Amino acid sequence: MFRPLELFIGLRYTRAKRRNQFISFISTVSIVCIAISVTALITVMSVMNGFDSELRTRILGAVSHVTVSGIDDTVQNWQTAVKTAEGTKHVLGAAPYVETQAFLQAKRPSGALIRGVVPSMEPNVSDLDKHMVEGKMSDLTDRSWKIILGRELALTLGVNVGDKLTVVVPQFTATPMGAVPKLRSFTVSGIFELGMQEYDANLALVSMPDAERLNGLEGPTGIRIKLDDMRQAWPVAQQLVNKLGQAYRVETWMDTHANFFRAIDMEKTVMFVILSLIILVAVINLISMLMMLVTDKQADIAILRTLGSTPRSIMGMFMVQGILVGVVGIGFGVLLGGLLSFNLPAIVKWIEHVTGQTFLSPDVYYISELPSQLLWSDVGWVVLVTFIFSLLATLYPAWRASRTQPAQALRYE
Repeated sequence: MFRPLELFIGLRYTRAKRRNQFISFISTVSIVCIAISVTALITVMSVMNGFDSELRTRILGAVSHVTVSGIDDTVQNWQTAVKTAEGTKHVLGAAPYVETQAFLQAKRPSGALIRGVVPSMEPNVSDLDKHMVEGKMSDLTDRSWKIILGRELALTLGVNVGDKLTVVVPQFTATPMGAVPKLRSFTVSGIFELGMQEYDANLALVSMPDAERLNGLEGPTGIRIKLDDMRQAWPVAQQLVNKLGQAYRVETWMDTHANFFRAIDMEKTVMFVILSLIILVAVINLISMLMMLVTDKQADIAILRTLGSTPRSIMGMFMVQGILVGVVGIGFGVLLGGLLSFNLPAIVKWIEHVTGQTFLSPDVYYISELPSQLLWSDVGWVVLVTFIFSLLATLYPAWRASRTQPAQALRYE
């Protein structure tokens, strides 16, 4: 005879019979509900991963993975510090910079963060050169007194390429008229658009020597470092602290933007919990199906008990069917969820083309396309949680089946 017996009988119970077609229908509904829930959870998690990755890419396109700054106003021996950083494992590039808050005056006034950069070294640590809308970063030469603005900042100031503006920095010079702030006229030579309000509306670039003169400095205020894996920021920072010594301060992107990314992770966790509850609702259908099956098979259970089946064997028979429904539902859900996640951007574009409606308008949203990134670790968690729910759903109906008394079940047969 087929062994094990519990598996043989459990599989037989999953086949539709003439007198229990309704139970088979409920079983099919349970599979469909679990599959849809798993598909939805995988798809939503993939979309959130896509937004998370897009935000990290855009933010870290302007913010370095690791930043080295001096204890004083400037970084001493910055050339040596750059070489030390470039010789560290996982470091792709390093570049010095000067950064200060300033007041900009053109047709309209606005505050901004002025960053002095070395155009030849800046592409090693940021993607700003790839987001130039007008002009090019190489225009920022020594004593050129040119400035590159974020698109939103240029609109606020009311300037375009070729226009002039006045930069006022919080550095005061003593004159017979009293202390006056330093100011300098700059020519707008370019405009960039990173796609993040924080930088497009508040960041301006000038050459590092011009920024040093404007602020009365002799050297950069820090060194920006780019890594091949941003998750290695903390270990690399520890290595740099040991190599550079106590005269330098080292920070990572996790220190400056920890709250933002922590909020994204929290939102992802909350969505996982909410959608897991939807899976739980789908599993309730599985419990209902198994309870109806136990009621329908009372006579069969009683006969099996009289033939010597133990309560443990009876439980195994009904757990087999519940687990089988869960596994089939999970399988279809993973397949559909994976296909939907991989093709979601194309599907959204097709729907926009057919309906003529734009889901994420570029005029309103900085991320105008629906991103999707499928992580198999998330798929594994979804499969594990759904399987555990399906397994737990079989316990009570199977226990009820094992408690069946043969004499009472066969009394009216």
